[in-house]
Amino acid sequence: MSFQEARRLLLLMNVEMDQEYALSLFQEADVSHSDTLEGEEFVQFYKALIKRTEIEQLFEHFSSDGQKLTLLEFVDFLREEQKEKDHAPDLALKFIARYEPSESGRLLHVLSKDGFLSYLCSKDGNIFNQKCLPVYQDMTKPLNHYYINSSHNTYLLRDQLCGQSSVEGYIRALKRGCRCVEVDVWDGPGGEPIVYHGHTLTSRILFKDVVSTLAQYAFQSTDYPLILSLENHCTWEQQRTLAQHLTEILGEQLLSTTIDGLLMDTLPSPELRGKILVKGRKLRTIEEVEVEEEEEELDKDDRSELDPDPYPVLDTEVQPESQELASGNKDSKDCTTILCPDLSALVVYLRTVPFCSFTHSKENYHICDISSFSESKAKSLIKEAGNEFVQHNARQLCRVYPSRLRTDSSNFHPQELWNAGCQMVAMNMQTAGSAMDICDGFFRQNGGSGYVLKPDFLCDIQSTFNPEKPASPYKAKTLLVQVISGQRLPKVDDTKERSVVDPLVKVELFGVPEDTRQQETDYVDNNGINPYWGQTFCFRVHVPELAILRFVVKDYNWKSRNSFIGQYTLPWTCVKQEMALASTQLPSLCTSACGKTWRWMNPEKHREGLEAEKSTEALSPPTYKSLKIQSQRKDQSRIKAPGQRLGKDA
Repeated sequence: MSFQEARRLLLLMNVEMDQEYALSLFQEADVSHSDTLEGEEFVQFYKALIKRTEIEQLFEHFSSDGQKLTLLEFVDFLREEQKEKDHAPDLALKFIARYEPSESGRLLHVLSKDGFLSYLCSKDGNIFNQKCLPVYQDMTKPLNHYYINSSHNTYLLRDQLCGQSSVEGYIRALKRGCRCVEVDVWDGPGGEPIVYHGHTLTSRILFKDVVSTLAQYAFQSTDYPLILSLENHCTWEQQRTLAQHLTEILGEQLLSTTIDGLLMDTLPSPELRGKILVKGRKLRTIEEVEVEEEEEELDKDDRSELDPDPYPVLDTEVQPESQELASGNKDSKDCTTILCPDLSALVVYLRTVPFCSFTHSKENYHICDISSFSESKAKSLIKEAGNEFVQHNARQLCRVYPSRLRTDSSNFHPQELWNAGCQMVAMNMQTAGSAMDICDGFFRQNGGSGYVLKPDFLCDIQSTFNPEKPASPYKAKTLLVQVISGQRLPKVDDTKERSVVDPLVKVELFGVPEDTRQQETDYVDNNGINPYWGQTFCFRVHVPELAILRFVVKDYNWKSRNSFIGQYTLPWTCVKQEMALASTQLPSLCTSACGKTWRWMNPEKHREGLEAEKSTEALSPPTYKSLKIQSQRKDQSRIKAPGQRLGKDA
């Protein structure tokens, strides 16, 4: 490889470097003085490019010879920086055996620089507490005590006007841990019910194919119970066909009778493994033929423009511009369906009931009854009667679905609904964006089971908690984050060879309104290979049990809004507390770094769901717990400082 070829490689690697400095690195690696790099020479050139000065300084601080960490030195690091305390000796031995690349190093119980970096960028050095990855919560509580990973219009792959319906939508949702899928079923030709978004141009699939897909994929990712939210628009005869398909195809997977010893006035727990529960309308007695309104009729709140986003300064989904109701979301006329007893009998514990008022629900409904709310109705109730909504959700289940005006299948932000204890916040999982980042990041915990236990104050029917006005005894804490550096960031536009990113990191905190804040670093000019920020942010957190932390990397653009590069999201309760040096990782596409370690989503898909954001300032200084991600550079003469051009510095 010649020097000119090396210069071209630098641009492909997402870094623009001063020619003189690049030449010095090239000549230093060219030990054969042939003006070309071959074999090991290229390896040394590459290592010089990705050199992490901030990591080397930390390594040398604990290393007596600057070349390796002995077992005792590594134990000191784990105790002082990572706060491992009594477990440090055992962990040091385990980490050396796991991350030291050389066999001799493993035998001598020492850690080289490469091994140290491997540890920092591993799952053991990750900001996500590994104890929260397997199922770690009590799974014996009734279903209404859990947040449930839920999907809306699961059969759709795109928008809800003319998008494609496919069983692939169910497969994708189930593989990402979804535990509540939706089926909109209508009369089909030849007596076979079909699934599609009624009165629209969306394509149609057979109901029996959907059920067969559920039978095959329902428990591949997790064996905790799956809820089938059945939106029934069929006539009597085809309802009998629905019941027949459910019974014959699902077989033992379908929960069709009450559990031994568990009455209808008690909800089962997630320990009801390997079972599919049907959620839908139910006759009160088997002889009764009931005429009921459709569950998800157009809410009068949806006739007006979508509610303003309660998180206006954050990345949120694009709002539809038109206030007109799309002609085919759901029939807005008064629509009634005569319920077939065969189908009614399959609804055991999750009977759909209309919501009139909190008082009416308390006096007339039972724990097995579930009401659905449009996003605008639910948000309105939170603002008007937040505490009553919390108590309602402590008594029984509730489901919240996106507005009918979201014809592009965009998403609302789930955090506001989770704050009120809403269990099934149904998301358009086919649409990438910040809302789905939050949902995926939140449900990553607890074994990816799709069930996350709500905080105690959201399970108490006498709770005094109001998400709009949280007060004592919910004591505030403080989160302190220092964004250090990144490495090998992908190009936003990989079609242009000379296109190099100017990365910045935005740190977002979601929770109750008082806790929802964001801060961002300065951008680094023309450096996607080893950008350094070294900036510290402080967040005051009033209700940490509900807080979610999100890191977003963007490419700065002064001409237009910044472009998305990658993100990582996790709940506050899953953050390694008081850890001094941590990395973040997201299993997806292509890269890693330390201080911020990233693996990326598809930027183009993600960008479709994002809109421009504004900045907001930090709150008070630290007082309680802190996550401190910090390091100081020993030599920054070759490291790009914020606001400076790398070529000029070099």
